[in-house]
Amino acid sequence: MSPELISILVLVVVFVIATTRSVNMGALAFAAAFAVGELVADLDADGIFAGFPGDLFVVLVGVTYLFAIARANGTTDWLVHASIRLVRGRVALIPWVMFFITGALTAIGAVSPAAVAIVAPIALSFASRYHISPLLMGAMVVHGAQGGGFSPISIYGTIVNGIVERENLPGNEIALFLASLFANIVIAGIVFVLFGGRKLWAQGAVAVDEEPGRPGAGSTGSTGTAGPSPAKNTNGTAPSPTGTGTGTAVATRPDTPDTTHLTPPRIATLTALVALVVAVLAFDLDAGLTAITLAVLLSTAWPEDSRKAVGQIAWSTVLLICGVLTYVGVLDQMGTIKWAGEGVGGIGVPLLAAVLLCYIGAIVSAFASSVGIMGALIPLAVPFLAQGEIGAVGMVAALAVSATVVDVSPFSTNGALVLAAAPDVDRERFFRQLMIYGGIVVAVVPAVAWLVMVVPGWG
Repeated sequence: MSPELISILVLVVVFVIATTRSVNMGALAFAAAFAVGELVADLDADGIFAGFPGDLFVVLVGVTYLFAIARANGTTDWLVHASIRLVRGRVALIPWVMFFITGALTAIGAVSPAAVAIVAPIALSFASRYHISPLLMGAMVVHGAQGGGFSPISIYGTIVNGIVERENLPGNEIALFLASLFANIVIAGIVFVLFGGRKLWAQGAVAVDEEPGRPGAGSTGSTGTAGPSPAKNTNGTAPSPTGTGTGTAVATRPDTPDTTHLTPPRIATLTALVALVVAVLAFDLDAGLTAITLAVLLSTAWPEDSRKAVGQIAWSTVLLICGVLTYVGVLDQMGTIKWAGEGVGGIGVPLLAAVLLCYIGAIVSAFASSVGIMGALIPLAVPFLAQGEIGAVGMVAALAVSATVVDVSPFSTNGALVLAAAPDVDRERFFRQLMIYGGIVVAVVPAVAWLVMVVPGWG
């Protein structure tokens, strides 16, 4: 049995054990990386740790630290209330607002994980407060980021278009952008309908001038609880099912602080969030390091609001994601990913090779860099694209869509940020839901993208 096949089988075993025994998958993946790296790939400790995602570790810690402080001093509550007022109490519009905000950020040049890191904590806090499915809200944020991700001035767009130009392939920047935007809007629409969007729309508007938890707040409709993973109340119990007639839009919390007024800590926190956006988008600074720095400044100024914030960092998520990605790094060093791609590229039937490349892009990207896998797979497609049986524009677009829509996976950076940002949820259950949803996307979207973009022969 080849080392590459052994490494893939070990990954399958890690998934099975983590799913059936409720062991942290990250811890299992670290053990697997050690065993496979030492015994199969002949890597030393330095070689194994080369795959540790230090940048993602800092992003996860920094962003969850900063937003833990924002939750503690009521800033996220204020933002949620302000968002409700902005859409005149129409809770059903908020997921779409989050979709287009993240899309706009990536379209003008934000790295997709940076946009998700900025928007997801606010969106998931809103979902928790108004009992919207966190899966619905998280998916809307991630698909929004990918919807704008291939504009001609975006990071993904410029990289992929550069690869196409370097490989002397015909390209179409607008077609690539619109293909990704349309695909993500369609997926977001399906998710919205399946996970409670219709019920949110049917409930009408909530009362925006009353504090959540006060008598009469949100009395115009039902809870709007939707999807398989509703947010939990503050006591850890599930909210009342939709349509029970309770007429309460949010959990009743008598001790809920005033969320309509700005206090000095909230003003400082809002300033920090704006500074994070400016630092990431305008000055291209690292989102994680910037977030930690801002969190430390806030902690120094108001230690009483941030005393417990370090404990609220999503450490279990950090272990899970870093462990899995370290193992993926071992696979990369072993050549497993390249081995799989070259095996597909050698198939003599261009259409079959195209759909298999889309699936490889989706599967690998669910655990690794989307841009990295596109950079590897587009050159592999050049030999059969040169035969003229498949349009290059459609093939590149299908690969781009397949490799990015799967970022809802909890093992990708975006999915990990959504998982870490969700407050008041059963995190292990939410992780499984994201994994199942990501698996469905991996199974369905590459085939649809191939059928719509490659088979007709775009370009």
